[in-house]
Amino acid sequence: MEKKLLNSPQHSDENADSSVAEMFLNYALLEFKRAKVLKEIDQTLQDGNKELFLKLTEELKKIS
Repeated sequence: MEKKLLNSPQHSDENADSSVAEMFLNYALLEFKRAKVLKEIDQTLQDGNKELFLKLTEELKKIS
């Protein structure tokens, strides 16, 4: 017979923690990509690179 301690992690808790951690990492990665693209867009505006600006704004639409 398997003993279960009151404070020991249960499988459902581990799965929930794993899911929350994965969602947090995905969100952080998305925000990092978004910030990077926004910075690149700012640079294209300064450089006057219309072609790259249009490409980056389309990329931003996809990740936003």
